[in-house]
Amino acid sequence: MTTYPYPTAHQTVAVAARATELSKVYGHGETQVVALDRVSVDFRQGEFTAIMGPSGSGKSTLMHCVAGLDSFSSGSVRIGETELGTLKDKQLTQLRRDKIGFIFQAFNLLPTLNALENITLPMDIAGRKPDKAWLDKVIEMVGLSGRLKHRPSELSGGQQQRVAVARALASRPEIMFGDEPTGNLDSRSGAEVLGFLRNSVRELGQTVVMVTHDPVAASYADRVIFLADGRIVDEMIKPTADGVLDRMKDFDTKGRTS
Repeated sequence: MTTYPYPTAHQTVAVAARATELSKVYGHGETQVVALDRVSVDFRQGEFTAIMGPSGSGKSTLMHCVAGLDSFSSGSVRIGETELGTLKDKQLTQLRRDKIGFIFQAFNLLPTLNALENITLPMDIAGRKPDKAWLDKVIEMVGLSGRLKHRPSELSGGQQQRVAVARALASRPEIMFGDEPTGNLDSRSGAEVLGFLRNSVRELGQTVVMVTHDPVAASYADRVIFLADGRIVDEMIKPTADGVLDRMKDFDTKGRTS
């Protein structure tokens, strides 16, 4: 089994996605809201990053802008060597399809298709055949080998999210984004999905960026970046659930005293 250890200080690691001086502003004048305020951050290849912060901190906005799901007001976003700000809508759609995987809180599975058909659907739409060896490896990792012919209605919530994880991984994207991917799951199913995401990084060399409010979920990541008021204010390497919870309590305390 190939593993991808966390890099040492002497290793140079390629960047899967980069935001530079990234800003997102809604409205004008007195109604103006700054959701992101000149954020600069790298998401390194083969690394699992969690994004956390209090409500309204800009964590989901950051993910959506870096993933090409939302426009930004100023700054720069790159996926690999591709600058998102220079792309037209059709090019952006193609980049999301070919280079990015997505997992959301809602499973977003088509009820008329079975699990395998849902997994390969994005590639089918693109007219591409999946790499069978890679697909088999992904399906085995998420434990779906015996459920591929089942439709979503015949699967539990945890199994449906496993299908969503496999779908995101199946095209071997350069980077995978998760927006509260365990938000609709019980603790056991959530732990399974988080384990699959972590294993996709350690065993398959995948890059994962996840927005979450849950310190336990964040503890599965290699690092956590913390946002407040649209800015990155802290970073934690090799996080623990208790360490993340303590850091988030600091935000709550400051919010009550400000």
